[in-house]
Amino acid sequence: MEIAGIEPFSLCDFPGKVSCVVFVQGCNFNCPYCHNRPLIPFKKESNGTNKLISFLKTRAGLLKGVVISGGEPTCQSGLIEMLKEIRLLNFQIKLDTNGSNPNVIKRVIDERLVDFIAMDIKSPIEKYGLFGVDKGKSSIIESIDIISNSQIPHMFRTTWDRSLLSKEDILHIKKELVPRGSTYVIQDVRLIN
Repeated sequence: MEIAGIEPFSLCDFPGKVSCVVFVQGCNFNCPYCHNRPLIPFKKESNGTNKLISFLKTRAGLLKGVVISGGEPTCQSGLIEMLKEIRLLNFQIKLDTNGSNPNVIKRVIDERLVDFIAMDIKSPIEKYGLFGVDKGKSSIIESIDIISNSQIPHMFRTTWDRSLLSKEDILHIKKELVPRGSTYVIQDVRLIN
């Protein structure tokens, strides 16, 4: 895995868990407000899975969870193996995803490699082009379906940039895309100069 960095301590990224946050390199979206823009291109500037596992061994008993974020973790071929290694250390795992790779999401659920999933729903499907997504929009719907039917705690969330999305867009997402019984969070965009 190409790991760009580790936030060693978080109380807010994994609901109910003291955790660390692992930021992986590479993303297949190009969100205009992205706070992790340096992570978008796939680079070989990595700390690597071995360094992550070594770090986690020093945090056994101090941390309960590991958040895998990005970039987009499901774009990396080493994700499954890394999750298995983390699981062997008895950490709970939260996956943050943009939902673009439903086959990977299904696999991590089927293999019981995650305990919580947070998926960003960027916009109504017809506006995904605003985020650099021209193909694969049906993958978003498939991922929503997989996650919402998984029996795994999950949430869907939208970052609301009012220059991109209207109030009607947010209402459309909530009504048409977020399944009943799923948690939905709207986050106000915070632009960094």
